[in-house]
Amino acid sequence: MQKVKISASIVCANWMHLENDLRVLENKGVDYLHYDIMDGFFCPDYCLGTQIINAVRNNTNLPSDYHLMVEEPSRIFNSIPAKQGDTLSIHYEACKNLHRDIVKIKQLGFRAGVVLNPATPLTSIEYIIEEVDLITVMTVNPGYSGQKLVPQTLKKLESLIEWRKKDQLNFEVGVDGNVNDENIPKMVAFGADILIGGSSGLFRKDMPLTDAIDRLRSNIEEGLKLRK
Repeated sequence: MQKVKISASIVCANWMHLENDLRVLENKGVDYLHYDIMDGFFCPDYCLGTQIINAVRNNTNLPSDYHLMVEEPSRIFNSIPAKQGDTLSIHYEACKNLHRDIVKIKQLGFRAGVVLNPATPLTSIEYIIEEVDLITVMTVNPGYSGQKLVPQTLKKLESLIEWRKKDQLNFEVGVDGNVNDENIPKMVAFGADILIGGSSGLFRKDMPLTDAIDRLRSNIEEGLKLRK
């Protein structure tokens, strides 16, 4: 059965006990650590500077999954060192020259990703789709955790899978926003390859992290059974 990967959003972790959370994520076989980098302009919040990110990176072997919510993100590419297997994703909406920025990301040694806000149509990335390793669909507007899913975004997942198959491409499809018990089976059924787990599905207040990971995987299995 196809594997659906889990990318753990560190901004949602328990910062008073972060090392413990890291060990749990490693021991439970989570696939990536997801770093949200926000500049306060592209979205209305600031978080995760390079000192914090490097402190985490230096204490884990899990690959990094960077999500830049930054206007003209190429300004900070050189401040993020690449390790083998790391992914760097940027927003279509934030770039004047997306193709140039994707090429630069790959030259730096990252897997290249593009992220789409809920209102952005898939047609906007036709000219770079053959260049990317990951396309992430935002099911909420970027900036704050705990928002409700925009249901129309799930169709984007299905359309991307159909596009990938038709053109024989190799990109993965990620989903970010309101990844919870209710939505995970639908996200997986529509074709998601990677789930970004945040406050509603992974770093939950109502259960320990170990149990939340098990619950998330159970929801993934449910979704895989629903795939066409």
